[in-house]
Amino acid sequence: MPRRSMLFVPGNDERKIRKSCDLNSDSVILDLEDSVPAGEKERARELLGSLLRELSWGGREVCVRINPIYTREGIEDLAYVAKWDTVSCIMIPKAENDLSFIYRASGKNLFPLIETARGFLRIEDIARSEGVVAITWGPADLALSVGGSLDAYENNQFIRALVAMVASSYGVDAIDKVYFNIDDLDGFRRDALEAKKLGYVGKTLIHPKQIDIANEVFTPSKQEIEWALKVIEVFEEASKSGRGAARLGSEMIDVVHYRIAKRILSRVPKTS
Repeated sequence: MPRRSMLFVPGNDERKIRKSCDLNSDSVILDLEDSVPAGEKERARELLGSLLRELSWGGREVCVRINPIYTREGIEDLAYVAKWDTVSCIMIPKAENDLSFIYRASGKNLFPLIETARGFLRIEDIARSEGVVAITWGPADLALSVGGSLDAYENNQFIRALVAMVASSYGVDAIDKVYFNIDDLDGFRRDALEAKKLGYVGKTLIHPKQIDIANEVFTPSKQEIEWALKVIEVFEEASKSGRGAARLGSEMIDVVHYRIAKRILSRVPKTS
């Protein structure tokens, strides 16, 4: 399942929830946490329960971000979400420990959001929890948790690379952080391209106008596909002759290039 674009949608805004059905993001994340004021939590749950019975997202992934699982609101959210058949994925904010118990209790895929110092220290335990299919991170709450500045953590390449490496190690999708400046689409594109270079396969989004750019960036380009096909052809031909490497133009390719090529082709949408 591609997760190039995962759009947050406020769980207490009926208009935006209905609109999300017609958008072309790969996933929607119906939010019960940050975008819903404290006094609106129960109404948001009831609204989502009603709309989920009525609406269709055309087979796309539907996630719900619950409140932190160590809070009363988070426990109540989980009780609701476990009953919603349309929802296939639960985003767990401020994840800090093994989450397997949530998977066992709900039967839903899990999408941890790492955004505290303790969460980063335990990121491997979180990533290898039962049911985890993707992982992402949040620089704003991380900066808050350590008393640092948002700018310093938003642009921290060590943390960004760490998330991608841990995701790869445990076979889950690495989804990059949100880009807060919704009017700076050029900046968003640069941010997405940088994430792709680090191994991310998609981005969490906070506005619909970011969707098309994310889908474009995280879809292999024509040039990437052509390169991958040629690498596979040349390497497999070399393998038949008992060679472990071959030349493609001025480039020497081996099994690593072959695996990269295979991965590129695996990310081509089936409709392409």
